[in-house]
Amino acid sequence: MVLWLGIVVVLVGVEIGVVTGYITPAGLISSFLTLIIGVVVISVFAFIGAVFLGMFVSHRILSGKDFTPFEQEMLRMRQEIRDLSGRLDAIAERLGVPSANRKKEP
Repeated sequence: MVLWLGIVVVLVGVEIGVVTGYITPAGLISSFLTLIIGVVVISVFAFIGAVFLGMFVSHRILSGKDFTPFEQEMLRMRQEIRDLSGRLDAIAERLGVPSANRKKEP
């Protein structure tokens, strides 16, 4: 929290400096060293942000203790297919259909 507050204070200070004329944007942009430092700092913050975003997303994915509604429906359908298959096997057995003929492709 303190880090972000410090960054905001620095940005507000730079903005006030630009508005009052103390800091000239042309002087900042023309300095090659300032440009390189800016790119490095932005790259580091982007990397840190990407790591935290990845941690957040993976935590949300892995912390789910229950299946999603779609997954629950797929599991119910799978169980219904198993039940129907068992009932068909029982009917075929009562009709006397040999087990070799039950598993044939149509």
